[in-house]
Amino acid sequence: MKKLISLFLIFASICFVPAQIIHGRILNDAGKTISGVNVYIDGTKIRTVSQEDGTFSLFLSAGTNGSLVFQKESYETLTSPAAAAVDKNLKVILLKTNNIEEVVLVPYTEEAYRNYIGYFLENFLGSDLQNVKIKNQRSLKFAYDKKNRTLQVKSPKTLIIENKNLGYEIEYNLLGFSADFDSRMVNYTGTSVFKETKSTPKVKLNRLNAYDGSMLHFLRSIYRNTVAEDTFIVNHVVKVPNPKYPTQEELKILKDFAQASMMKGKEFIIPENIRDISRRKSNEKPHALAIVKTQIPDSAYIQRNRQEVLLTFKDMLQVNYKKYYYELDGKEFVKTKVPVVLSSFLHPEGEIFEVSKDGNISNPDLLITEGDFTKNKIENMLPLDYQPGD
Repeated sequence: MKKLISLFLIFASICFVPAQIIHGRILNDAGKTISGVNVYIDGTKIRTVSQEDGTFSLFLSAGTNGSLVFQKESYETLTSPAAAAVDKNLKVILLKTNNIEEVVLVPYTEEAYRNYIGYFLENFLGSDLQNVKIKNQRSLKFAYDKKNRTLQVKSPKTLIIENKNLGYEIEYNLLGFSADFDSRMVNYTGTSVFKETKSTPKVKLNRLNAYDGSMLHFLRSIYRNTVAEDTFIVNHVVKVPNPKYPTQEELKILKDFAQASMMKGKEFIIPENIRDISRRKSNEKPHALAIVKTQIPDSAYIQRNRQEVLLTFKDMLQVNYKKYYYELDGKEFVKTKVPVVLSSFLHPEGEIFEVSKDGNISNPDLLITEGDFTKNKIENMLPLDYQPGD
């Protein structure tokens, strides 16, 4: 279970501070300065490190927002809205982490690491594991709960991820990774900071293709009120129960049989009704999706006021995009003539998400995605300060 992070952020007004600068001093709870603390805007290339006397200065471009992160190994990670820290002299107090492992029912084991490292990498990094790698992969810890068929992954150290295709090295602070094999749901959260490692025409081409039609692209279109202009098509979708999927009673029968089988040993006969339930559970989805209305206006799922752009919808949204991949023609990026149709599903389910101009949202772990948006893993992740052509 993720611990609640104790943090203290004390603001003191000062005079004559240039706009878009965040600066201050970082201390521990004993009042001693801390050097080497990573200070960054989550998901961007904007970063600095605290000096020997604990001081830091972080320079931002006009209008930069997002989460300000203070991170150092052996200390609790602290986050705060960046906008609240501009033009303030910060006194930041970081607390030491508890080095004693929590007593848990399901331990983190080497066996779980070996059995599920491939699954984790595919769902966290993506499919191109030759060019996208975690340099310190052995710092990952795995726990698998056989009874509930769930996987938990954590890392006490910051993950160093090399993405050769997009020309970035990413320092990723993995706050949690969980997978439920029954519901087929995967969720992970963390903070990240990017460092550009190369910027060749091929790398810029890869970045542009990763951005075009992505969820980052779509959320920026929402903020700019250019969803239709950017050729995204949004449909209203509802869930319809799938009659072929096992009922709750059948799922309980399957679970009870699996638990009883573990006590019988290796040799036992699986009844045909159990085989049928297991087969339908593996091959079918609990719900089918039905399109209720096509090409709905963004006013159906977006609320706008002077200060906020909010995404909220009681059912589901289907987001379609006709994507033309870019190719290099000399030094120019040109679109191919044959498009690929991308189709994704968003499950706001009544939750309210604030959309920022850089393409970020509040509480991203609560917005469930399906389809092509789920391919936006680390291998296709761009910094929030990326602009097409960079």
